[in-house]
Amino acid sequence: MTEQKQHIKESLIPILGKVSDPEIPVLTILDMGVVREASEENGIVKIKITPTYSGCPAMDVIGDDIVKAFSEVGKIAIVELILSPAWTTDWITPKGRKSLEEYGIAAPLNETADKEALLGNKKIVKCPQCGSLNTMVVSQFGSTACKALFKCEDCQEPFEYFKCL
Repeated sequence: MTEQKQHIKESLIPILGKVSDPEIPVLTILDMGVVREASEENGIVKIKITPTYSGCPAMDVIGDDIVKAFSEVGKIAIVELILSPAWTTDWITPKGRKSLEEYGIAAPLNETADKEALLGNKKIVKCPQCGSLNTMVVSQFGSTACKALFKCEDCQEPFEYFKCL
């Protein structure tokens, strides 16, 4: 897993840690790795975020939620969307991956394994309900474009898989 360097002022982390991903509420924007920079100068907080994919509708909500979180503590926040470098699932923290699994969404694999799993060539996506690897792709697309729908052949439960990006 590669990690992209973040520049986040330590005192801003507790506030940013209260902002959840609107599509996966058990993940904070810090867990997702979308916050690239956070600084404060002359009483104004400047936050740079990277979308999980181009055109992600959640980014507007995330931006609004960041502004709201800082306004609740008497701070003005300006949110800027940055597109480069592009976000990757490698930026999801270990805590975020664990939270995904506990929530019932299989965490992303690496790029090569992801391709094999989504093409049905290998059964390597672990069921977050029972832990079985005896799973199958039901649909390349789940409730959002970044997820696929799988089914466990052992416990018969459907589940979503967060695709590797």
